Amino acid sequence: MALLNVASAIALFLTTSTYAFLSLSSSNASSPLTLSLLFFNNLNIFIAMCEIALGLNILTIQKDYKRLHAKYSPTSDQWSACVKFLTMPIPLHQLCSGKHTWSKMWSTYALYDPSYQNHESFGFFIDFGNGLSTIPPSILMNLAMVLDTSKYSADSGENDSWSATVLSPLFVGCVGLAMYWQGMYGTIIYV
Repeated sequence: MALLNVASAIALFLTTSTYAFLSLSSSNASSPLTLSLLFFNNLNIFIAMCEIALGLNILTIQKDYKRLHAKYSPTSDQWSACVKFLTMPIPLHQLCSGKHTWSKMWSTYALYDPSYQNHESFGFFIDFGNGLSTIPPSILMNLAMVLDTSKYSADSGENDSWSATVLSPLFVGCVGLAMYWQGMYGTIIYV
């Protein structure tokens, strides 16, 4: 018996991951801006994990896409394939399965953009690469938002640890700029 479907699993991930980062805060870091950015970065982390599943399970995605394409031909209602995916029950033992659960997201999306079932396309490469490169900077940005970074500044006198460099506002800002630029650039090129 499945307790979750795809949509509720996504909502559960976003809720628990945002709460997990907020629980690390020593102060009241729950401003609307902080909550919005934490939610956005956690959504990026979720999508990055799905993009890694895209790269690791492309043969499964191609096979499932062929089945879906035959069922939902380009002239039929492809929206129902999306709704069917989002309401698909997920047994707990397949919750973290890229092959059995999250690769289906890409075979369904490939009904709209077939490049996602083609391992030689730009869409495949940009998203798989994005998945590999997005998780660490997103976690760094989340930590910088909830931890007291004032003790990691140049004036704090605590600069003898790696965290003084990694959580310094300058470093976090540069990494964040690069990460958000990458996301914006990939989106603009794709559109």
